[in-house]
Amino acid sequence: MHANTVFSETTTQRGLPLASLLAFAMTGFIAILTETLPAGLLPEIGMGLDVSQVMAGQLVSIYALGSLLAAIPLTVLTSGWRRKKVLLLAVGTFLIFNTITTLSFSYWLTMAARFMSGVAAGLAWGILAGYARRLVPAEMQGRALAIAMVGIPVALSLGTPAGAWLGSMMGWRVPFGIMAALAVILFIWTWVAVPDLPGQQADRRLPVWQVFQMPGVRPVLAVIFLWMTAHNILYTFIGPFLQLSGLTGNVGLILLIFGIAALIGIWITGMLVDRHLRNLVLLSLVALAAVSVALAAGMREQIVVFVAVIVWGWSFGGASTQMQTAAADAAGNHVDVVQAMVTTAWNLAIASGGVIGGLLLNNAGAVSFPWALLIFMAVALIIAWCAKKHAFRPGAREPLVK
Repeated sequence: MHANTVFSETTTQRGLPLASLLAFAMTGFIAILTETLPAGLLPEIGMGLDVSQVMAGQLVSIYALGSLLAAIPLTVLTSGWRRKKVLLLAVGTFLIFNTITTLSFSYWLTMAARFMSGVAAGLAWGILAGYARRLVPAEMQGRALAIAMVGIPVALSLGTPAGAWLGSMMGWRVPFGIMAALAVILFIWTWVAVPDLPGQQADRRLPVWQVFQMPGVRPVLAVIFLWMTAHNILYTFIGPFLQLSGLTGNVGLILLIFGIAALIGIWITGMLVDRHLRNLVLLSLVALAAVSVALAAGMREQIVVFVAVIVWGWSFGGASTQMQTAAADAAGNHVDVVQAMVTTAWNLAIASGGVIGGLLLNNAGAVSFPWALLIFMAVALIIAWCAKKHAFRPGAREPLVK
């Protein structure tokens, strides 16, 4: 039977397994917040570890590197393991290394702990989507994935600002200690409430390169890379860009508005993704392209910026669910491997957005950001529009058996 359409005997067909899906959402929340916390606490971390803010900023980069390097190898290595065992391993790793980060007074020990936390994230992202989809029947997979991924916008919109505020008031170690405590709760929650599922049988596994060559996989990965690179050019350097409209002192408010709009976006995606995946993807891509045009024309007008941020947040909110659903549908039984590829493409895009945005800022100024976004989004839209046979199919989702 098809692994993506078989749901656990411990889950009824009458509704979604919310206890499990919310545990997955909490895993994503911890992964994202663990990654982004240092960005809002650079002065405090620098003073605490006796390094510059630039060196403190590398705590974010090393986390992304760990996730990037670990996602595919660890997913392949653990593909035959029972799913709960893999998830508990990831959560336990978060617990151990967030605790070390909390207690460490050595910069290099903290860097090592951050790298290992990134490894845990790479492992977690490789399993969450497939795990969530396998717990429900095919017609509910999109909604299940939307719930499982809701931790991402919650972490970005509420967790990161709250962590920065708490760290500035009580010291930068406190938020990381809270992350470790949440990992303890999540470990117990997963152990008790999440049903176990078998890994993939050895005779049904494909090498990574064969999964990569499946029809539909490469277009999805290309759209992810282009879309998230464009997003991160603006998101990473939102402060300098807001200087153009005199909103420099309102970065927190702008990010809060973005996060709330993202929550609305993931809610809409969850309601519609099983029936209108292609339309959602195309609409989201068009929305960010329209944002880039609006910002190019009115980047110095505050009302234009506020409206653009709302549309941008809405389009980003459903991105993870839309892309992971499309990738999983394209890969069929090999969903965990393709989700590791999604994680890799996503982290490459984060790095690329930072590098490209930095180069643009230094050489052309923040006024160049909207034009760069428009180029990336135009290419992504062309790929998504053309990939209607295997990657972004019209009509109700009908996962293929591979």
